[in-house]
Amino acid sequence: MRIQNTLRIALRAIQRNKIRSALTMLGVIIGVASVIAMIALGSGARASIDQQIQAQGTNVIFVSSGSFGRPGGGAVRGGAGSVTTLTLDDAKAISEVRGVTRMSPMVRGRAQVIAGDQNWNTSVEGGNEDYLAIRNWALASGANFTPRDVLVAEKVCLLGDTVVRNLFPDQDPVGQVIRVKNLPFRVLGVLVPKGQGQFGQDQDDLIIAPYTTIQKKLLGITYIQQVYLSADNSDDVERVAVDITRLMRQRHRITNPEEDDFTVRTVEEMAATRVQMANTMTGLLMSVASVSLLVGGIGIMNIMLVSVTERTREIGLRMAVGARTRDILRQFLAEAVSLSVVGGVAGIALGVLVSQGMTWKLGWPTMITSTSILVAFAFAGAVGVFFGYYPARKAANLDPIEALRYE
Repeated sequence: MRIQNTLRIALRAIQRNKIRSALTMLGVIIGVASVIAMIALGSGARASIDQQIQAQGTNVIFVSSGSFGRPGGGAVRGGAGSVTTLTLDDAKAISEVRGVTRMSPMVRGRAQVIAGDQNWNTSVEGGNEDYLAIRNWALASGANFTPRDVLVAEKVCLLGDTVVRNLFPDQDPVGQVIRVKNLPFRVLGVLVPKGQGQFGQDQDDLIIAPYTTIQKKLLGITYIQQVYLSADNSDDVERVAVDITRLMRQRHRITNPEEDDFTVRTVEEMAATRVQMANTMTGLLMSVASVSLLVGGIGIMNIMLVSVTERTREIGLRMAVGARTRDILRQFLAEAVSLSVVGGVAGIALGVLVSQGMTWKLGWPTMITSTSILVAFAFAGAVGVFFGYYPARKAANLDPIEALRYE
């Protein structure tokens, strides 16, 4: 039998029992749709993580006060930023480490901000003139503050896009004066929007000012909370991080690594951790989706076995008029694969719709790739072949005489 004839006969057999065929394909449709949606969710999460990590800056290293330590150890516990052991002298010493190109001390807090008859509660971060360069953050308008502004603790600031939209919805904020905790700050510039951060926070909901101003006039502290650094190139990041760790232990007279009162992290390390978490979650969801596809395949096998029983006399008649064993095998295998493939195409369409729905309705990042569609389609075809082979083999091995006698 020619392949075209085999497919035509297979499709005709499927159309004879439309409802049964549709219910059989439903398992494959749900399974393939689940696979597409889960791959899209995982790919979208990884792409979002990459985008958010890039938004943190290029070749960035973070040094924070505090350490996570280990249970039962002597380390200062409570998480990075939880103690006050980081000083400006530490930051200056770190900036001398070979490979460090830029350094910015950093402090942060929250404050109520007022502009005219508008007010907004936002994050207030303090850095120096290198802060924006380290974070790879451009200005949409205006200018950055200067080294002199940092030296004299000038009350000047830069506004994130979210703050601008809430305080200055209909005017240019550059040159305007806002009040931060009742202190007047002159707006020097507006930052380019960055969107959501790596932990889901709005990166544009902030004000940036000289760290000396935030430290002395808003928070009333003498220590710093973090140091942001930029290395020469990506190849030097790990080596610089190790050198900084060694330097900090010398300065703080720490001999046991478990007693570190600081944390040194790199963007690459943070990215690797989050990508690993995303891959683990994607693998778990894919396992659940694969079970749905497996159930769909079992449904195909069940229906094909029923079909073989119902069409025993037809099989005997075909053999009597010259159909060979491989022709019968091919015919029933074609029916199983057709059920699976048609269900796979419908499942792909449903999976794309579900993925878009998750992005539109829930705001979850998803990314549908041609690879994921090909993988899902290949899985659907493989399910048809794997679960259809046994019923097809059973039909092909029927004895023609016994088949013709079957009632």
